[in-house]
Amino acid sequence: MDLKSRIEALLFVSSTSVSIPQLANSLGASPHKIESAVEELSNEYKDRGIRLQQFNRGLQITSAPEAAKDIQQFLELEETSRLSRAALEVLSIVAYQQPVTRPHIDSIRGVNSDSVLRNLLRHGLIAEVGRSDGPGRPILYATTSEFMSHFGLGSLEDLPPLNLDAGSDIPDPMMDRTGSPENPTTS
Repeated sequence: MDLKSRIEALLFVSSTSVSIPQLANSLGASPHKIESAVEELSNEYKDRGIRLQQFNRGLQITSAPEAAKDIQQFLELEETSRLSRAALEVLSIVAYQQPVTRPHIDSIRGVNSDSVLRNLLRHGLIAEVGRSDGPGRPILYATTSEFMSHFGLGSLEDLPPLNLDAGSDIPDPMMDRTGSPENPTTS
C-alpha cells in the first residue's frame, strides 16, 4: 500500500484527531512525507462525501457538510437545534479573535455573554483554553473541532474573510476602554 492509503486507514479507524508526528511515528515516515500525502488526500476528498479536517495540528476524517441532510435522514436523527443569533455572534467573535476573554466579547456585543458562553461550552463548540494575563486573569475561549465539524470547516483558514471596512468598530483586545494597554509592562 502507498503512504496515502496507509494514512487514510489510520485516520479512518481513529475516533479522535491524529497529529502529523503520530502518523509519522506509526508509519515510519518523515513528517514532511506525511504532510505531502495528507495534502494530496485532502485535495482528493474535496468533491467527495468525506473531508479531511485539520484543527489544532490534528487530522480527522469527517463527512462532507453538504451530506448532512442525507446523513440525518439515514440515521433517523432529529433535526439539530439551531443556534440563536446571540450564539452566532459569540461564536463569530471567538472564531475570529481566539483566544478571547468574556470581557472582550461583552465589550464587542455590548451585553453580558455569560449564558451564551455556557451554552456554547455545553455543546462543545468552544472550550476554555487558559487564562489571560490581564486584570483578574479572565478565562480565554477558543473554538473546538466540534465547531469545525458543525460549520464544515477544514481549518480556521476556511473562515470567510472578516470585513472590517463595513463600519465595524471592534476594539483591540489588548487595549482597555480608555485606549490604554490592559497589561502594561513596568520597568
